[in-house]
Amino acid sequence: MSRWIVALVAVLGMAAAQEQPKEAPKKLETQRNKPAPGAKEEVPPEEDKDLTTTEYSFNPLQSAKDVSVGNQAFKNGKYKAAAMRYASATKWNDGNAEAWLRLGEASEKMRDKDRAREAYQKYLELASDAKNAAEIKKKLEKLK
Repeated sequence: MSRWIVALVAVLGMAAAQEQPKEAPKKLETQRNKPAPGAKEEVPPEEDKDLTTTEYSFNPLQSAKDVSVGNQAFKNGKYKAAAMRYASATKWNDGNAEAWLRLGEASEKMRDKDRAREAYQKYLELASDAKNAAEIKKKLEKLK
């Protein structure tokens, strides 16, 4: 029985000896990771995607995708979601006439006359020779 006690004390002593070196490097790591005085701390990237801002650049494929998704929302009667997608499409590609037209239609459905008027005017600037230009001009006159 005394052999077992001696063996148990030896195993516990070895376990305690192995735990001590693990703690010492952690302290060194924290000291190493401290920024130098006067240095700027690096800010980690935002994990919550909703809080990040989108940087828009010319991307006609993303613009077309937003128009497509906006069309689905418009068909389902979700005019606010559709207007948001169309507005996003115009930011990706300012020359997307269809996005401006659809934004005007969605804004008109939401009874936002100012936004609809601006969208229709931009559409007419981009596609003045479109088949529906006369119809859009009539809508503009009604909105004023």
